[in-house]
Amino acid sequence: MHQFTMPQEYVKRVVARQGRAHLCETFDGPSTALVVVDMQNYFMIEPYQAACAVAREIVPNVNRLAAAVREAGGKVVWVQNLAPWESEVSWSVVREMYGADKAKKRWESMQRDAHGFQLWPGLEVRDGDERVIKRRYSAFIQGSSNIANVLDDNRIRTLIVTGVATNVCCESTARDAMMLNYRSLMVSDACATATDAEHAATMGNFYLFFGDVQSTDEIIARLKS
Repeated sequence: MHQFTMPQEYVKRVVARQGRAHLCETFDGPSTALVVVDMQNYFMIEPYQAACAVAREIVPNVNRLAAAVREAGGKVVWVQNLAPWESEVSWSVVREMYGADKAKKRWESMQRDAHGFQLWPGLEVRDGDERVIKRRYSAFIQGSSNIANVLDDNRIRTLIVTGVATNVCCESTARDAMMLNYRSLMVSDACATATDAEHAATMGNFYLFFGDVQSTDEIIARLKS
């Protein structure tokens, strides 16, 4: 799991601006959702090219958070990334970032019937949880998914973002949530990416400018308070 401590100079800057270290000192359980981003086989295990070993290490924390959010009356939303073939044209820019063979493997691995598309089996998905399919890094960008409808139907205003990769789909989703006026958090020990440095860069910048960053234990304690 990534080893991360928020730099104290960042904490001082946030306190100077908002008067406290954490935007989310308390949670209203029924208006809170845990958003679990892209914890699919494609991002979890080799030989898939986007496999992230740390993603498997955060599974227990994701499951703990899911249980705590349900107990508090909130919602758990499992987000899966789909690579529809039409996006070869509508999102041709991202294909330019892959060699032909790697692009083909990415698209084939994230079709609805592909093993890579399926959620990691160690995740504790429950009846009553929500499922969302997205087509871009951010779940919120126009045309990516119906997540805003799902959240609004459940009167959700606070999002706790976990998943993989910290600095790609998790960050994109959490930032856009804040832009759409949700209280947005990223979980320091329930997000994963390729390196500690990438993880730390996202956590620090998100905390400074976009929302809150807390650990699994901190969030669970506040959910129960």
